[in-house]
Amino acid sequence: MSSVDFLSQEKIWFDKPRYDEAERRFYERTNGSSQPMQDVGANSILQDIARARENIQKSLAGSSSSAADQGEIICRIKSLELENHSLHKVVDDLRAALSKLECRVSVLEKSPAAVTPVTSPSVPYTNGTTVQQKTSAPVKDEEEDDDDDDDIDLFGSDDDEEADKLKEQRLKEYAEKKAKKPGIIAKSSILLDVKPWDDETDMVKLEECVRSVQADGLLWGTSKLVPVGYGIKKLQIACVVEDDKVGTDMLEEEITKFEDYIQSVDVAAFNKI
Repeated sequence: MSSVDFLSQEKIWFDKPRYDEAERRFYERTNGSSQPMQDVGANSILQDIARARENIQKSLAGSSSSAADQGEIICRIKSLELENHSLHKVVDDLRAALSKLECRVSVLEKSPAAVTPVTSPSVPYTNGTTVQQKTSAPVKDEEEDDDDDDDIDLFGSDDDEEADKLKEQRLKEYAEKKAKKPGIIAKSSILLDVKPWDDETDMVKLEECVRSVQADGLLWGTSKLVPVGYGIKKLQIACVVEDDKVGTDMLEEEITKFEDYIQSVDVAAFNKI
């Protein structure tokens, strides 16, 4: 075989890039076992550094917050001290006032009834000499005099009898005056419908019969004829009555006595005045 033929069959020079790639992979594989260990070590160092940074930041933040808390606590303590001081002052004032009050009460309880003489001013006489009036009297004696006055019966039995008689007389006069005074009289306004027998009934005579009914507390008013039907008219008449003296039943009974002219009587309206 000639050299030319050998070179035509050799492919190493034409496949050099592929062989270079295979060689690179071989070296990477051989060196790959040590590379991960290095990466792990570097990662652990970085983690430690990050933790150290976090701890430093936390410590710095804690120191600042603690300083702020301490300042707030100091302010609160000062305010509490001021308030405590003011409260102590108030308590001391109250104790002083209470002690004074107790002293006054004890003095009043221990001291007997004071005797205060009342001195009157000197009274001048016409000759120029003056004499001082002795009008001083103990308070205790005045209290005893007041008790004696309370025991005295100012109104004896005779006075009681006279007072009772006077009271009875006044009550009697009041009752008579009240009886003479006119009271409120209850009155009512009544409207009556008086119906005749037929259309031939004399309505003028019928009204005269109705008005002829007289009684104490009865006052007749206006009247008019109201057509009913078939040429028949009824008499509608008004009256005012005192409730205690005249009633509707009495009016109906008295009016219906005129049987020749009146068939029936009805109350059309009833109003209190």
